[in-house]
Amino acid sequence: METARKGGVTLGVMLQHRFRPTALKLREMMRQGALGTIVNCSTVIRLWRPQSYYDQPGRGTKARDGGGVLLTQGIHTLDLMLSLAGPISEVRGYAMTSSVHRMETEDLVAAAVKYENGAIGTIDATTAAYPGFPERIEIIGEKATASLAGSDLIVAHHDGRVAEMKTEYGGGGTGADPMAFPNDWHRAVIADFLDALDEKREPAISGAEALKVHRLIDAMLEAGATGQTVRVRTN
Repeated sequence: METARKGGVTLGVMLQHRFRPTALKLREMMRQGALGTIVNCSTVIRLWRPQSYYDQPGRGTKARDGGGVLLTQGIHTLDLMLSLAGPISEVRGYAMTSSVHRMETEDLVAAAVKYENGAIGTIDATTAAYPGFPERIEIIGEKATASLAGSDLIVAHHDGRVAEMKTEYGGGGTGADPMAFPNDWHRAVIADFLDALDEKREPAISGAEALKVHRLIDAMLEAGATGQTVRVRTN
């Protein structure tokens, strides 16, 4: 980020889940106050990667991948979670390598989190859940509860109304084939980046935006290693 700033270069990061149609719909509903004040946001990332995936040279290592399930798979859903529910202030939890895989980095994480607005939640992430399930983000508000499961959305309002939006994409990429998803969301990120260049503005997913989820992941791993409550860096 500092190098890009000094060089006058626009920096963008590919965190494509923000551009899923259901994510855009939920974000707009939240801007309009449809959920009210958020009191809880919890995320479940239960994916499957066979041992053959980690047997590839360098896969699941710090040197090549930089981390395990949080950095390599979960980062996209965690970034979407933060973009919807707001920043997390502190984390407490566990991170480990399960007996399902032979690998250097973590494949199983469970954490409790507290958001800056006072809301609480949990994060459950793994690549050991056969055959793989759609990632789920559930947000409880004072007026409604929203559930993002894969690329589908359901919002249940306290007055009995239920808003539902389904897509043809399902939970692509959550099973043994990590490439089982369309390129639409990636294309949307690139289009926004090109527009940012033309309009001389920051892209929707700038380096600063991406750094937020990286700092959350760092805090979760530190909490797992130390057993302590860890504050999430904000600068």
